[in-house]
Amino acid sequence: MNLKDAMQISAAGMKAQGQRLRVISENLANADSTAQTPGGEPYRRKILTFKNVLNRSIGADMVQVNKIMPDSKDFELKYDPSHPAANAEGYVLRPNVNSLLELSDMRQAQRSYEANLSVIETSKAMLSRTIGLLRSA
Repeated sequence: MNLKDAMQISAAGMKAQGQRLRVISENLANADSTAQTPGGEPYRRKILTFKNVLNRSIGADMVQVNKIMPDSKDFELKYDPSHPAANAEGYVLRPNVNSLLELSDMRQAQRSYEANLSVIETSKAMLSRTIGLLRSA
């Protein structure tokens, strides 16, 4: 594998982690949202899955987002009879978003993004040094 191929693989990883960060950000932004009408559902957490896709031109698997789908985990119930979306018993459905889990996922995605960026930066530096050696020869 050459440096250009390594950069393409890392760029695909950065793209996938960037999409993951956008989904996590949306989840965090809606962590406290509720339905506005009784019986309505609040925001449902989104999750994404990855898949490997063979890039035939370089002969390597590259990561790609497979699906973005709603999390099937149950909503939380909170007792708040004054809320407009409260049911007959006074409970309001709350989003199935756990902010602590989202922040942990965000940190993991950030680290993966940074690792891929580091590979690209190292590859660029190696290419620059190689060109410099060729020029001086």
